[in-house]
Amino acid sequence: PEKTAKRRAKHLNVHQAGKSDCGVKSNIKSIPGVMTIRGCAYAGSKGVVWGPIKDMVHISHGPVGCGQYSWGSRRNYYVGTTGIDSFVTLQFTSDFQEKDIVFGGDKKLVKVIDEIQELFPLNNGITIQSECPIGLIGDDIEAVSRVKSKEYDGKTIVPVRCEGFRGVSQSLGHHIANDAVRDWIFDKLEPEGKSKFEPTPYDVAIIGDYNIGGDAWSSRILLEEMGLRVIAQWSGDGSLAELEATPKAKLNILHCYRSMNYISRHMEEKFGIP
Repeated sequence: PEKTAKRRAKHLNVHQAGKSDCGVKSNIKSIPGVMTIRGCAYAGSKGVVWGPIKDMVHISHGPVGCGQYSWGSRRNYYVGTTGIDSFVTLQFTSDFQEKDIVFGGDKKLVKVIDEIQELFPLNNGITIQSECPIGLIGDDIEAVSRVKSKEYDGKTIVPVRCEGFRGVSQSLGHHIANDAVRDWIFDKLEPEGKSKFEPTPYDVAIIGDYNIGGDAWSSRILLEEMGLRVIAQWSGDGSLAELEATPKAKLNILHCYRSMNYISRHMEEKFGIP
């Protein structure tokens, strides 16, 4: 169509011999709400950082589309029994409708959490992955998380403010997800004396490997054959217990720098882990 051709014209050109480039306009920001080859902040949090953590239920809070899109697009391999101790391949969504946009979705979120607890009582925690409308209408997902956590005997429920419009790529979603781990996992850990975890001098954590195709397993085998003990994988084939154990590591081995440098810097500053 003429309108589309006009918009696309600056993205297509013929390279001429002797010229350094072909004058194509690229590397520009995505338009929020438009499907592009690049992800959004929600995709960075739900699809990359939180989604592969297998023993937690991750709610795509908002309209069904974002959850459906993120549900089938990544293959984060894991060991476990679906619906019992692993929930990676299931899609959980609050399925926002027009009335939820008008009247707010907090009551619906409460109902979703209650249903998850009834249907999947063995889950070890829940995250709330915000889609665009949640930030636009101002739902208080933090308050819901605190209330339901208290109601379910201190269950880990993590609100993640990863609305897609917050960033033009997945990158900000990584940062927001890292900050959520810091604020809702690390800052709520029990004091040193009460922890059941027994550290050794050889404890390491694999940070920023999402086990896409099983690669984290290969890394883990090599490290363990060297005599190290891998106490956590972030977050492919990972678990909530591994997240909680990571501050006891002697070294963080960072694979994907772009997605996990934030939490690694925090652990270096607060816990002294290089």
